[in-house]
This record gives sequence, C-alpha cells and structure tokens, in this order.
Amino acid sequence: MAPPTPRTRAGARRGAPGPRRWAAAAFAAPLIAYLAAFYAYPLYRNIDLSLHDYTPRAFIQGDPEFVGTAVLREVLTSDAFLPAVANTAVFTLVSIAVQYGLGLALAVFFRGSFPLSPVLRALFLTPWLLPMIVSASTWAWMLNSENGIVNAVLGAVGLGPVDWLTSPGWALVSVIVANIWLGIPFNLVILYSGLQNIPGELYEAAQLDGAGAWQRFVHITLPQLRPVSAVTLLLGLVYTLKVVDVIWIMTRGGPGDSSTTLAIWSYRAAFGTGRPDLSEAAAVGDLLILMALAAGLVYVYLRRREARP
Repeated sequence: MAPPTPRTRAGARRGAPGPRRWAAAAFAAPLIAYLAAFYAYPLYRNIDLSLHDYTPRAFIQGDPEFVGTAVLREVLTSDAFLPAVANTAVFTLVSIAVQYGLGLALAVFFRGSFPLSPVLRALFLTPWLLPMIVSASTWAWMLNSENGIVNAVLGAVGLGPVDWLTSPGWALVSVIVANIWLGIPFNLVILYSGLQNIPGELYEAAQLDGAGAWQRFVHITLPQLRPVSAVTLLLGLVYTLKVVDVIWIMTRGGPGDSSTTLAIWSYRAAFGTGRPDLSEAAAVGDLLILMALAAGLVYVYLRRREARP
C-alpha cells in the first residue's frame, strides 16, 4: 500500500481537529458564552421589546402584540425627541471634550517628577473610586439652591443665589459639571499611561534642536498619544451616552425636559413613572445602541486608514 501523500496528510489534519484546536476551542468557549449571555441576548431582548407592545400585563403573561417599527416611529415623531437629542449631544460632547482636555493637562503635569506627585495622583483618583450615587448626591447637596455650599460661597462674595438644579437654564450645566468631575480621573489614568510609553529621547532630541515646551507638546506628545487618545475618546463617548445615575439623582431630567437626555428618557419610560412603557424605553435604547455602534465604526475606519501604508 502506497504511503499517504502530503496532500492526504493535510486533508486528514483538516478533517479531524487536533489537540491545539480543541484547546483553542476550550479557551474560547467561556468568552463566547459570556458574550452570548451578557451581550447578544440582552441586545436581542431589547430589539424584541421595541418591536412589540409590551404593556405590564403583556410583559408578565408573555403575549405582547407585534407592532413592528410603530414604537420607534412614535419616539422619532415625539415632541420630546429633538430636545432630548440636543441635550444628549451637548451633554456628551462638552463632557468628553473638557474631560479629555483637563485629563491631558493633568497627565502632562504629573509626567514631571516632583515629591508629592504620587500623593496628588491618588487624590485625583478619588472621584473615580467613590460610588456614583455618593458623588451625585454630594453634587446635588453642593448645588442646592437654599443650603448648598456653592450658593453660600456666592453669597459670601456678594453674588445672588443661583437655582442650579431647578432652573431650566442651569440644570443641564450643573449635571455636565458633575459628570466632568467624575470623568477626569479616567482620562488622567489612561493618558498618563500613554505618556509613559513615549521615549524620552524624542523630547531630548527636540530640546537640543531648540524646540520649546509648546512645540514639543504639539509635535511629539499629541502625535504619539493619538492611538491612546482615540481609545479614550471612544470609551468616554460610549460611557457618557448612557449616563443615567448622575442626571437622575441631581435633576431627574428636569425641570421639565431641560436636562433630559436619551438615556434619561429611556430610564424614565421604564422605571420613572408608575406606568412603565418598556417598548418605548427599548426603542430609545436602540437609538443609543446605534449611536455607540456608529462611533465604534468610525473609530475602526480611522484606525484602518492610519494603518495603510
């Protein structure tokens, strides 16, 4: 009998999975199960909720009426839609821009060596370590119109009190300030780690060539931080889009709808009233998912374009 040819042996290897393939499958199985249970299934359920009329009775009995995109159309044509989109855009863009700017400034500051640097970095991480409900409640107390410390300071310098949380013109500003304070430590940590990976020889060579501090920052720091900055901004965008707890604790989306974002709209429809509308909440959630997905696709496109020779 003729010995098997190389092609036959290759076919046999492809036909029967070897130990390495079984080992790879065993390592991948927990991850696949995790993604299916905590990502794929919740996403499917959210879409299913938005395509059916899930009243509380129908949700309990499991017999909702299929309505297709009717709920989504109601959301898109609602009078609250455009204000919520505008509030979401302002809240998200202002938050991530200021968080990134201040986080980068602090990261550059802490890159230099000085005696209290580790202690100060640890103090700046405090907002990140506190439970969100504690941070939001603290900001709500500080911005209270009657006995808040901010108005007390304003009164001490001769300025009148401001209705930070109950005025339509200040409510959104107040929650943005609180969210910026909460997000700075994340940007600081990620960007500081990125700065540690920039070779010091680049700064030394630029300094020998006569480049000033600003020139070194623009031509070395920012270009070298571009991959880290892209990830930081993407994660900040996705996180800020879904912020609920800070706004809900401080203003509950009010007064009126002046600080209502899409995330607050979804939460209020599901849990904020005595008559939950799960289909409406899921439809608004679908919009948030699409926004986050669009941001992710833009990030992937930009990264691939940079990788092209």
